[in-house]
Amino acid sequence: MLALVFKNFIRSKGTKVGLLFLLIIGFISLLIGQQFQQKQHKNIIEATVYQKEHIARNASFHKDEMGLLLYYVKFSLVNKTFPLNSLAIGQRDVNPSIQSVTIRGLEGQKYDSELNNPSNLLLGNLDFSFVLIYLFPLLIIAFTYNIVSEEKESGTWKIVATQSDNTFLYILKLFYIRILSLLALVTIILIIAVILLNIPFDNSLLTFYIISILYILFWFTVCFFMVSLQKDSNFNAVILLTVWLFLIIILPAAINTYIVNKYPVPEALELTLKQRNAYHEKWDMDKKTTMNKFYSHYPQFKSYVLPDEEFSWLWYYAMQQMGDDESAKQSLELQTKLKQRNQTSQSIAQFIPTLHTQILLNEIAKSDLENQLLFMQKTTAFHEKMRLYFYPKIFDNAPVAKENWSEFEVETFEDKSQTNLIKSLLPLVIFNIIFIGLGWMNFRKNQQII
Repeated sequence: MLALVFKNFIRSKGTKVGLLFLLIIGFISLLIGQQFQQKQHKNIIEATVYQKEHIARNASFHKDEMGLLLYYVKFSLVNKTFPLNSLAIGQRDVNPSIQSVTIRGLEGQKYDSELNNPSNLLLGNLDFSFVLIYLFPLLIIAFTYNIVSEEKESGTWKIVATQSDNTFLYILKLFYIRILSLLALVTIILIIAVILLNIPFDNSLLTFYIISILYILFWFTVCFFMVSLQKDSNFNAVILLTVWLFLIIILPAAINTYIVNKYPVPEALELTLKQRNAYHEKWDMDKKTTMNKFYSHYPQFKSYVLPDEEFSWLWYYAMQQMGDDESAKQSLELQTKLKQRNQTSQSIAQFIPTLHTQILLNEIAKSDLENQLLFMQKTTAFHEKMRLYFYPKIFDNAPVAKENWSEFEVETFEDKSQTNLIKSLLPLVIFNIIFIGLGWMNFRKNQQII
């Protein structure tokens, strides 16, 4: 019986077209992921070569003043891109994965990013996570919305009922064949991804695969519940597409609007202007006021006395530091609000399987907002480390030629945060059990099916 059900399902032209279409789209998403991966790799190589040449060139031009040299020299920090990131690009298409900063004011540099076509950013990337979350449910709906209703409407259901000892078991077989087909399809796509994108077999990939399976099963359980209501095909199709539209587009948009309004963040441009204004106004202020604030921030540099000159690098970098210090409140507010947004979205998403899955896939691929926040924190620490190393050399006007500039290579930040597997999988498992239970109870109430 199961073999016959499978043959009837797979022989359908609609089934073949649907599976082939999704396979092609899935493969295209992998090619897009590969392009993204290659672009990231190219950017890192270029940043490494550029920093080496950039430092060497400036060191040859500005041999006399360490302070002037470090006005120009940039040091780069890379947010490591994992191969799995190619399947869920997430925040990485908006936020930079490389930060190149001088030891001058940080807040004016922290939010620099690559120039991108705004239309492309609006549409987003057709990565695998998009295909999984948006397109797989549509094919599942197309395969299941009329499993029982079509045969009832064509008058063949009575024949099925008389030939089958247990019609409920027959319905389960129909779902089983379709589930098996979609799980096989997502498995094939991910196997191709492993080969094409050089994704290692590790816990991250396994978790990614399990979440993909649970998400597909979630939509099958929704369709199972809808079929259990014993409505006609048109009704099933309209309701299921409405549910898809609500869970995929309307509800996430509404939640995003709510979070944005609840946690308004200061614009990065506003923060940059605040830092620059705080720095520029120091040109017209008493130098002692600036230096006292600088010594208060860095008491270890009190031994460096401001020279009796119109301009000194000690005073200049003290002004730069004060620009950061006076915009620190706005910077902390921005980081706090972004963290609140991230935490709130994660909390709400536990009750919305589509949104929960998207956040999880990005989290596993290290392309979520949390990763970006960690990278910004690391950038701040990296910038401070470079400042503390070079400030004494600037204030002492150490010889440029004595510094081994070839030692300053591009540094890499690796996000080692772990995903809580139980907490991640539990919402999807619970929703699957709920819809299976509701569907089973509906079938039991209908004596014709049982």
